[in-house]
Amino acid sequence: MSLRIGSTAPDFTAQTSEGPIRFHEWIGDQWAILFSHPKDFTPICTTELGTVARLKPEFDKRGCKLIGLSVDPVDRHHLWAKDIAETQGMAPNYPIIGDTDLNVAKLYDMLPETETGAAEGRSANDNATVRSVFFIGPDKKVKAMLTYPMSNGRDFDEILRLLDAMQLSARHGVATPANWRPGGDVVIPTSVSDEAARERFPQGWKTLKPYLRVLKLGQ
Repeated sequence: MSLRIGSTAPDFTAQTSEGPIRFHEWIGDQWAILFSHPKDFTPICTTELGTVARLKPEFDKRGCKLIGLSVDPVDRHHLWAKDIAETQGMAPNYPIIGDTDLNVAKLYDMLPETETGAAEGRSANDNATVRSVFFIGPDKKVKAMLTYPMSNGRDFDEILRLLDAMQLSARHGVATPANWRPGGDVVIPTSVSDEAARERFPQGWKTLKPYLRVLKLGQ
């Protein structure tokens, strides 16, 4: 199954480190971020899981749930959590899916649907493409996707920044320019006519080009 921005995030049932879930039900009416790992006890993923644990209050403030995934069983996740706490200063404080049958990895197009076998006997290199981040909105649609190689850790400050940008766009119907940060200028989408923009943004805007109209929101 090919996933694109705007696709409905596949629903599934799974065992996690915090018990069984049905994914859409677990999301509820919030945003969610699903981020995946090719195997337990891998070095870069260890640093990522600890980083996300420390940042969880920031995601909570934004009404965004976090859920990890690793292609290993849940009992190994619990053992790995001890290493994460020891080396990163904090254990995961969010559920981690045990994707032992590769079901979620295939549903989310991180492994080919034709891939055979299960987690046992597979190396991290076999699962190297299971290194993605999926941003999922309250409507259960995929809003953004990021994929990283095993050799390079993910920038979770950037993931927070992108979440802020997408939530701002959802609330106000605006777009955000390169390197946007909260409080920065935003862009009126080209799909919004000047007439409609005047109703939506009575404070006015600056026209740099007919297709590039910028303004500052009272955020």
